[in-house]
Amino acid sequence: MSRTEPTPDEQIWHVVASIPRGRVASYGQVAELAGLPGGARRVGRSLAGLPADSRLPWHRVINSAGRVSLRGAAAERQRQRLRDEGVTFTKGRVNLDRYGWVP
Repeated sequence: MSRTEPTPDEQIWHVVASIPRGRVASYGQVAELAGLPGGARRVGRSLAGLPADSRLPWHRVINSAGRVSLRGAAAERQRQRLRDEGVTFTKGRVNLDRYGWVP
């Protein structure tokens, strides 16, 4: 028997893969677009479980306040990847009006 419906993780990954370079989306926005309303934490868990060598642009997902939710070295890696794409931070925040992704 073959499975035709994507799993919730696959739905999340599809949305994250669609976020263009130099743009960001919130965990809640990704959840909504993946058909998982109210699933922001699910998005976080899904991305946290990615293998270290994943090519999915997980770094483009931030919180709804425009901040990186990760801590420590992972947070700095995420900020650096975003800066490498031209995204700027002001007082630790990304301007969502400027860099937010509108599909």
